[in-house]
Amino acid sequence: MRALATAGIVVVLSVLGSSWAVAEPPVPTNACVQSDKRLTELSGLAADGEHWYALNDGGTKAMVFVLGRDCKVQKVISGPTDPFDVEDLALAADGTFWLADTGDNDKKRETIALIALTPAGKTTLYRLTYPDGPHDTEALLLDKAGTPFLVTKSPFGVADVYRPVGKIASPGPTALEKVGSVQLTSTDTKGGPVTPIVGSMVVTGGTVSKDGSVVALRTYTEAYLFAAPDGDVLAALKSKPVRIPLPEEKQGEAIALEPDGTLVSGSEGAGQPIRVVKGATAFLAQAPPADPKPAVGDAAAGGNGEAAQAKSEEDGGLPILPALGVTVVVVGGVLLFMHRRSSRR
Repeated sequence: MRALATAGIVVVLSVLGSSWAVAEPPVPTNACVQSDKRLTELSGLAADGEHWYALNDGGTKAMVFVLGRDCKVQKVISGPTDPFDVEDLALAADGTFWLADTGDNDKKRETIALIALTPAGKTTLYRLTYPDGPHDTEALLLDKAGTPFLVTKSPFGVADVYRPVGKIASPGPTALEKVGSVQLTSTDTKGGPVTPIVGSMVVTGGTVSKDGSVVALRTYTEAYLFAAPDGDVLAALKSKPVRIPLPEEKQGEAIALEPDGTLVSGSEGAGQPIRVVKGATAFLAQAPPADPKPAVGDAAAGGNGEAAQAKSEEDGGLPILPALGVTVVVVGGVLLFMHRRSSRR
């Protein structure tokens, strides 16, 4: 685990409204349809080149489903830990599954947790605390050194990035520190449970490639791939990503990268497909070099909001501070969606 060299400095890592997209974005194809009744709220995916590993949103048990390439469940790995609201899944180099028990729709949790689940079903609980109050988080990035990064879900497109201040302890809690923010802007890609204005900006999942060279974040309607040649997640998020649309997913929250560079995505809901974009990471080779400086200023000092807003408008995305009418639509849509999610738990 690493700590920031200078405490209190938080940098906005990237403005995704200026993301670089391929001339003809690749189109996801259906690999198979996932119809197992035990896995109707697919929220996290991992891949190792042979199997897909999946988990449900929420849950009352640490549980990972092992899927074949036909989407059929071959095995269920479970442990005794009772989570609150699991949202994402990462596969470590040693084969351990890391479950992000970080969901908090009502923002009331005093602690969140990571759950380490071995293939043999042993679990270890690691409680974590935010430095600035509760957040709803659905994306876990596990770098090749095993350091976890959590990326929050925000209806306004500013996803905060947190990392443990040191080695995580069980049961903890271990303190988290805010190490940056990623700015998302809206797209017109259709899909998701809410309006595209909201759905295209909220981070619903994340993953890191097996070799650590690619970092991916997803929203309900898009995937963003960042190059991380040295395995540095924060440096990757500072670069310009490639955007790959993931249209018409009912509630897309799951994303994984195969060792061969294939992007895998999936949605909550019964009878939803697992979709793939073959060779997705190869498109990063076409991307221009990263900006020498972050696109937005020091967030701890307030940043250069006017410059960031102008930059976002210039790039054709929503401004960082949207007009009042758009704000009402965004807030209304999110509140309605969150109410529905909270009421079913």
